[in-house]
Amino acid sequence: MVLEVEAAKALGAAIAIFGGAIGTGLAQSAIGASAVGVIAEKPEQASKLLVWLVIPESIVIFGFIVAAVLLFL
Repeated sequence: MVLEVEAAKALGAAIAIFGGAIGTGLAQSAIGASAVGVIAEKPEQASKLLVWLVIPESIVIFGFIVAAVLLFL
């Protein structure tokens, strides 16, 4: 019984990390492609676009937090 619970926790943690990583990758690919096009036309907008590239990284951080909570609590 205990082994099944630990396996379920590990599987849940893996899904949390994997889902967050896939979601971040998809978001950053679309944002990155758009940002490159804008920077090619207006280089002064680069600092604003950097913020938009960083925002999806929070998805991975949230996934890591959920995984840590599942494994250690």
